[in-house]
Amino acid sequence: MSTLQDAIREKYAKAATSAQAGSSCCGPACCDPVTSNLYTEAETSALPTEAVHASLGCGNPTAMIELKAGDTVLDLGSGGGIDVLLSGKRVGPTGKVYGLDMTDEMLALARENQRKTGATNVEFLRGEIEAIPLPDASVDVVISNCVINLSSDKDRVLREAFRVLKPGGRFAVSDVVVRGPVPDDIRRNVELWVGCVAGALDESAYRDKLSAAGFQTVEIEPWRVYNVAEIGIDSRALPADAFASAFIRATKPAAASCCGPTCCES
Repeated sequence: MSTLQDAIREKYAKAATSAQAGSSCCGPACCDPVTSNLYTEAETSALPTEAVHASLGCGNPTAMIELKAGDTVLDLGSGGGIDVLLSGKRVGPTGKVYGLDMTDEMLALARENQRKTGATNVEFLRGEIEAIPLPDASVDVVISNCVINLSSDKDRVLREAFRVLKPGGRFAVSDVVVRGPVPDDIRRNVELWVGCVAGALDESAYRDKLSAAGFQTVEIEPWRVYNVAEIGIDSRALPADAFASAFIRATKPAAASCCGPTCCES
């Protein structure tokens, strides 16, 4: 576990440092097929370039869920803050957006991006997604962008997400999913795990884990299929279309109501 966490921290620390240095690569020879072309120009033009360069997601969770003025939102694995800042604009001054990350360099970058945008309704927290530092039933929406696959204890992550959501709260994440079995040597490959593929769940396992955590109305919508060779996997080990980015939605049940003779006040 510590070896994997160390490798994840190292990757994202380097990404934060690179973004702060103004490094950006988006030509056909160097763009990651997982992380490229996820946001519209209208969204990115109003953000610091460092927030855009540090984005390492596999989707745009802010585009897959309705955020209302006054909502409280939590972004699991918030990185340089792109989804937090976009969400902050949508929930407005009466709302609040928390970004949670375990990498100090990413947190420093996110807070600098917050300063540049002048956002006063966002806050970045240090911590791990397996132990969210927020009270029970404190947020309306949990989002995440290609981070849950990185955890080695996804059941705990989903239980924590369920815990901090208010009754009726919504879970809306982008994540990598796999269709079919993955060979053990790929699952054990730390580089591929850090690259967001070796730790990916298959769709049925994702559904089962969300249901076991207590979520209802689970929806999984694959939208971008990757060629395994493009993401660094020997194409002989898996079908070419084994991995995909998916939008994953679920809800926490609303509080149970009671209006029978044994529980309703007269």
